Amino acid sequence: MHTSVADLKKGERGIITDSSSDSIPLKLLEMGCLPGNEVQLLHLAPFSDPLYLVINGCHVAIRKETATLILIDKLNE
Repeated sequence: MHTSVADLKKGERGIITDSSSDSIPLKLLEMGCLPGNEVQLLHLAPFSDPLYLVINGCHVAIRKETATLILIDKLNE
């Protein structure tokens, strides 16, 4: 089931399937935000923005606007 990182609930994980949008910062791609890598939502800030994630072992905070551009397949726990 294709969704975006923005659709994850706290603690959920997924595998990145597409991060090819030109709007995704190069820094995220360098930190491992690439197809095939796992992403997990650790925490949501107040008002659900930003999102605190672990992507390929890196802890990052990204805006919800950016998270909607990163497509994933959710992993069933």
